[in-house]
Amino acid sequence: MHLVTEDNITELAQQRWATAKDPRTAQLLTSLVQHLHDFAREVRLTEAEWMTAIQWLTATGKISDSKREEFILASDVLGLSMLVVQMNHRFDPGATPATVLGPFHIDGSPELGFGGDMSDDVDGTPLYITGTVRSLDGSPVSGAVLDVWQADAEGAYESQLDVDEARLRAKYHPREDGSYCVRTIAPKGYSIPMDGPVGALIEQTAISHFRPAHVHFLVTAQDHEPLITHLFEEGAEYLDSDVVFGTKQELVVAFEPRDPGTAPDGTAVEMPWIEARYDFVLQPCAQH
Repeated sequence: MHLVTEDNITELAQQRWATAKDPRTAQLLTSLVQHLHDFAREVRLTEAEWMTAIQWLTATGKISDSKREEFILASDVLGLSMLVVQMNHRFDPGATPATVLGPFHIDGSPELGFGGDMSDDVDGTPLYITGTVRSLDGSPVSGAVLDVWQADAEGAYESQLDVDEARLRAKYHPREDGSYCVRTIAPKGYSIPMDGPVGALIEQTAISHFRPAHVHFLVTAQDHEPLITHLFEEGAEYLDSDVVFGTKQELVVAFEPRDPGTAPDGTAVEMPWIEARYDFVLQPCAQH
């Protein structure tokens, strides 16, 4: 019989979880036990604090649904999401760096042609994002898919709104030469959702709860690593204090104002608009 004490409970718990049938699961769970117990000992966790944490996790689960991923948001603001991204996507320095997916991506976006307007009459200044998709060796990647999404001028994503159709999201296919053209509206910086458990936690600190203006991209192509990234507006507020730690200098892009005239896709724009240029460079898959 093993009588449980403060000194041996960690070892006993690890022994039990080490029986997981999958070796990787056993490794993850025994390490989790070690770090959880070490944390509790280091801070001398009280019963009241333990219960507060349990209630916070319960509330996080209750507010989460198919459109709201509060646990992902929690991971984002704790810096865990970006840490995992950076450990798992150690691309060549010449490749476009990855950032967090975020909690607002929706599968199944509609496909639009070159210069297709994913804003579909949503209020905002027209923004054309143009450039190429290429591999590390400079060759164009014509078979890529650019899955694009963003918040509206009020900082709200489709998944936060009661709407029945795709809003500010679309998929684009580059041409044979790798060139692409996205039409949308200029993004604005916005606050993460502050009406849930994550917001309540943030409010107890001096942490800024804002993200700088950006557009999300998920770029996929055969024989290349998937790329989840953002493009940030140069000079935007909160670039240095992004609440989810997603900003990278390589992803900061000039948003150039343009007078009414011909857009990059050859169509006429009757109001002032903005142009941003960025070339996505994809990491080829490792050869086995």
